[in-house]
Amino acid sequence: MGSLSDSSALKESSRDSLFSGLSPTPIDEPFAVNGAYIQDTYPDKVNLGIGVYRTAEGSPWPLRVVEEAEKRLHQASDVSRHEYLTIQGDREFLRLASDLVLGCEEEENKSRVISIQTVSGTGANRLGAELLARNIRPGCVWVPDPTWANHHTIWELAGVQRKDYPYYNSATKSFDFEGTFRTLSESACKNDVVVLHACAHNPTGADPTKEQWKMIAELCKTKGLIPFFDLAYQGFASGNLEQDAWAIRHFFNCSPYLEFCVAQSFSKNFGLYGQRVGALHVVTSTTSVEVSQKLLANLCHLVRGEYSMAPRGGSEIVRTVLGNKILKNKWFEDLVTMSERIRQMRQALFDELTRLQTPGDWSHILKQIGMFTYVGLSEEQVLEIRSRHHIYMLRSGRISISGLNDDNLKYVAKGIDDVVRLVN
Repeated sequence: MGSLSDSSALKESSRDSLFSGLSPTPIDEPFAVNGAYIQDTYPDKVNLGIGVYRTAEGSPWPLRVVEEAEKRLHQASDVSRHEYLTIQGDREFLRLASDLVLGCEEEENKSRVISIQTVSGTGANRLGAELLARNIRPGCVWVPDPTWANHHTIWELAGVQRKDYPYYNSATKSFDFEGTFRTLSESACKNDVVVLHACAHNPTGADPTKEQWKMIAELCKTKGLIPFFDLAYQGFASGNLEQDAWAIRHFFNCSPYLEFCVAQSFSKNFGLYGQRVGALHVVTSTTSVEVSQKLLANLCHLVRGEYSMAPRGGSEIVRTVLGNKILKNKWFEDLVTMSERIRQMRQALFDELTRLQTPGDWSHILKQIGMFTYVGLSEEQVLEIRSRHHIYMLRSGRISISGLNDDNLKYVAKGIDDVVRLVN
C-alpha cells in the first residue's frame, strides 16, 4: 500500500499535466445512443438511432455485388494490392466516381472537375472545408438547421464562423424553403459557403423540390455563394442514381458556371461503412489547366500533411463494380432492394399509426425520403419511449427507418402511440 505522501505526489503530478486544462467536448449522440442500446439487457429493445442499413432480420447486409467484387479481387491475387496509392488516390476510381455523380460526357466540361480520394464522406467534407478556409477565407459557412452534427465539428475545426439557416418547418414537417431562401437572400455574403444535402437530408428526410433547387442555384449565382454538397445517399435514397444526383447535376450545368464542392461517400450505397471510401470533387468555372494543376497540388498538400493518402481496399471494390457493366447492373438491383425496403417500412409504420388512431398527422413519414425521418416526437417523448419501451432514437426524434422490421414495427408504433397520448 502506498503512503499518504505517495498519494499526494500522484495528485500533484496529475495537476501538472499539460492536458489538465482541456475543455470537455460534446458527446457524439448517435454513437452514445448506440452504446446505451448495447448495454440495455431488455429482450425487446429496438435501435432506431444508428444510421446503418439493416435487413428485414435486423442484420448487417454485405451487398451481393460487393461480395462478388471481393471474390474477383481475391482471385486476381494482384501482387501490388497492398502498395501505396498516389496522394490523389486511385485515379480510375475517381474518374468513375465523378462520372457517377455529375453524369458528364463532354471531356471539356469534365476538365472543370478536380477530384481527390478521401477517407469517406467525412474526410471529403473536412478536406473541402480546409481548402476553402485556407484559400477562399469565407466570411462564414451557412449550415442547415438541423443538419448532420459532424458538419458543425468539421467547420469549427476549419476555423470558419458558422451560421444556421432554417431548414425544417416543424409545423408542416417539411423543408422550409421560404425560411432558407429568405435567410440566405438577406444575410449571406459573397464567398460565403452554403452546406447543402444533395438528397435524403440527414436528419429530417425532407428535400427541396426541383423547382426549389433551381431557385437556390440562381440565388447562389446572384450572391456569389459557394455551394458545398454533401452526397451520402446517391442511389440509396430513391433507388435511382440520376434522381438522387439531380440537384448537383443542375448546379454543374448552370450558365454561367458555378463553382462548388461535392463530398461523396460510398458508405451507405455500397454498404462499405468500415472501408471509408469517399471522394472530394471541386468544380471550377474554368477549364484552365493551370488552375486545375494548382488546385490539385493544394489538395494533395493538405492530404499529405493529414494522412498521406486514402486506403485502397474499399476503393478497389467500388472501382471494380462501377467499371464493369454486369456488376454495375447488379449494384443497381442491390440499391433497389435497400431503398424499397426503406419505403415499405415507411408505409408500414404510417399504416400502423393510422390503425392505432395515434393523435396527429403522420403523412410526413411517407413524404420524407431516405434512411432517416423526423418522426415527430418531442425530446420529452423520446426520453419516455426509451424509458418505458426501450426504443432508442435521437433526442430530436430522428429515427433510422432501416432499424424497423416486421418483428418490431408494431411494437415501435405502439410505443409511439403510448408516449404521444401520455405526453401531449
